[in-house]
Amino acid sequence: MSDSIDLSGDGGVVKTILRKAKADALCPSEDLPLVDGMGTLAETGEVFDTTRLDNTVFSFELGKGSVIHAWEIAVKTMKVGEVAKITCKPEFAYGSAGSLPDIPPGATLIFEVELVACKPRKGSSVTSVSEERARLDASIPVRPRIGWWTRTRVCSECSLLAENRW
Repeated sequence: MSDSIDLSGDGGVVKTILRKAKADALCPSEDLPLVDGMGTLAETGEVFDTTRLDNTVFSFELGKGSVIHAWEIAVKTMKVGEVAKITCKPEFAYGSAGSLPDIPPGATLIFEVELVACKPRKGSSVTSVSEERARLDASIPVRPRIGWWTRTRVCSECSLLAENRW
């Protein structure tokens, strides 16, 4: 299965589905996605961050600018259970500045990501069986990530909020 989808329309964010989700799986619209994954540098294959080593998942709010723009674009197209490879050109990640020391200037990044579950935002209601199943699955412990997911800065080159590992 190697269906590549150009999500940005200019090759800046390309998603390749590695494992499809079930047909009735939930998409993260107003929910908090819980993801498991690994980020590597396209040029060297070096891993710069992963949740796999410590068996945790990462959660963030879509549309809040708390992750790189490529993640905002790609994760909202996924369904619970889907595993995808997301290739991000620099203008959808950290631009010409990079995020030193782990991400060099102008780096293309590759993420292998699984959308593990979607957790409804506080105060929202769950209205279907598949939504309830996803909510219950979201009881997986979430440890706050230390590093490139936790702080943001404005990337002047691309006018986007970009993550920074300080």
